[in-house]
Amino acid sequence: MSKSVVRNKVVVITDAVSGLGKECSRVFHMGGARLILCGKSWEKLEALYDALNSVADPSVETFTPKLVLLDLSDINGIPEVTREILECYGCVDVLISNASMKVKAPVQTLSLEMDKKIMDTNYFGPITLTKGLLPSMTSRRTGHLVLVNSIQGKLAMPFRTAYAASKHAAQAFFDCLRAEVEEYGISVSTISPTFIRSYHLQPEQANWEKNIWKYSKKLSHGVHPVEVADEILRTVSRKKKEVLMANPVPRAALYIRSFFPGLFFAVVAAGVKDVTLVEEEKQ
Repeated sequence: MSKSVVRNKVVVITDAVSGLGKECSRVFHMGGARLILCGKSWEKLEALYDALNSVADPSVETFTPKLVLLDLSDINGIPEVTREILECYGCVDVLISNASMKVKAPVQTLSLEMDKKIMDTNYFGPITLTKGLLPSMTSRRTGHLVLVNSIQGKLAMPFRTAYAASKHAAQAFFDCLRAEVEEYGISVSTISPTFIRSYHLQPEQANWEKNIWKYSKKLSHGVHPVEVADEILRTVSRKKKEVLMANPVPRAALYIRSFFPGLFFAVVAAGVKDVTLVEEEKQ
């Protein structure tokens, strides 16, 4: 049912060459979507293109993906890329904003340049692309904007100042946007995993799914890209507004942060002190 909903739909996926991007590409391609795959590396985009074509089911009508070079940290280049995306099919039905840059370090060790780069990739890049595609959606009075965010957009943790700030900003933008575009029939969804695992081995083209499930069994923490991709498909199908992919511990932390902030900050501060002591003992 979920796949039938995206059949013939024009779906844009940013950072399609990442672990999650590949899985989203596979799921939506098999569902019969007209894919526009975006990424910074043309070589990796072509490899993904070949992999998708090699696993296509002959009994199901699929469309050859279109490839577009896109670096979300290059804000000035996004308007031109936006025009290129719209020229592919004349419209966009679903935009999956997937690209993300992570960093973990004490605040005093991060340069302002790094802070800006993370904000460009995680916030200004996605919203610039969203704003560029939005007029086409409003004129057609249809569309779906999906932000793959992070629990860090709701729950900030130490040593992730720039990353958490960018994710909070993106969350706030899409929350505001949801209310503004509802009258145009446009859906806005945010999907927030705790963190997404990555696999480092490239699956064989002829045996894609089998290899992915094989390696997923060896990973014990985080959410696997396959799970997130399937959830994104369900979210688009059911037009869910918000999805939190987290186990009970981070869910409880969100609850404590909201209703018992004093307790939450005390526990977090104690954890930072423990880390500092461990580092000092190592020196």
